Amino acid sequence: MNLATKYMGFELPHPLIPGASPLSDSLDAVRRLEDAGAPMIIMHSLFEEQISREDIALNRAMDTPKFSYAEALTYFPEPHEFELGPYEYLEKVRRIKSAVSVPLIASLNGVTPGGWIQYAKMIEDAGADGLEINLYEVAADIEETGERVERRLLDVVRSIRKSVSIPLAVKLSPFFSSPANFIRQLDGEGIQAVVLFNRFYQPDLDIENLEVLRVVTLSTSSDLLLRLRWLAILFGRVHAPMAVTGGVHTGIDAVKAIAAGASACQMVSVLLKRGPAYLQTIRNELSQWLEQHEYESLAQLHGSLSMQRVPNPSALERANYAKILQTWEDQTL
Repeated sequence: MNLATKYMGFELPHPLIPGASPLSDSLDAVRRLEDAGAPMIIMHSLFEEQISREDIALNRAMDTPKFSYAEALTYFPEPHEFELGPYEYLEKVRRIKSAVSVPLIASLNGVTPGGWIQYAKMIEDAGADGLEINLYEVAADIEETGERVERRLLDVVRSIRKSVSIPLAVKLSPFFSSPANFIRQLDGEGIQAVVLFNRFYQPDLDIENLEVLRVVTLSTSSDLLLRLRWLAILFGRVHAPMAVTGGVHTGIDAVKAIAAGASACQMVSVLLKRGPAYLQTIRNELSQWLEQHEYESLAQLHGSLSMQRVPNPSALERANYAKILQTWEDQTL
């Protein structure tokens, strides 16, 4: 079965990519991912705060949770808790690049224009084949408008795009007032991919000890639903290929994401649970489904259930919400 896809300008043998996670922390784990058939390696993020060291004390996470460490599945650590500083990160890029034969994508996480952006060029010089910009932010400033947030994030992407020649992907949260419009603006900046969507790791509250708790909540297949809708809405309307992240745990999940419009499926939680070798299991499930349904290639499936191609596009919009509420039957009666 031909599972080939194109993502970030790279021709990949299949669309199943290990996303940014602790699995890229060691050379041994990275080699295990490559041995399992990973077509691309995405490193965990180097944070703006690791570079600038400005305002690290976050008022204990609850007041300003915008800098939660998504890839590490925890809240943003104190400066001394970072595993890698900026120069150690660059050295890791060099070591991983020399250890694997697949494309290596580094990751920067930041939300304000500033000197940290110069590290994009340093990452390119260290040997990364591409760069994923993780715009992970909770807009907690009550004085800042949505328009101002978007303008600031676009400035970040624009500055990085000007500073590097390697392919650039932008990883977003779903919390924009108009995600489609913001992604179209990003598309106009010449990026090579959009990643939908980052997961915000939420705090819990210990009501007995009156403390904020760091909670690890891995994704499930149900997290995919939000992403499917926006993939389907955006397919064919933006030039940059799209990747899904969050909720791909099975071959069927991958089938749905590709049918909605994804060119690639980033996976983290399922590989943390089951190990890097499980990547091959999902690849086999994807291939078997396509064969059973008489597809000759992944390309035939791509975007087949997007908004532009489904018989009833309103099923992806508000009208379907009203129908569901009106037709609900209480099974307890």
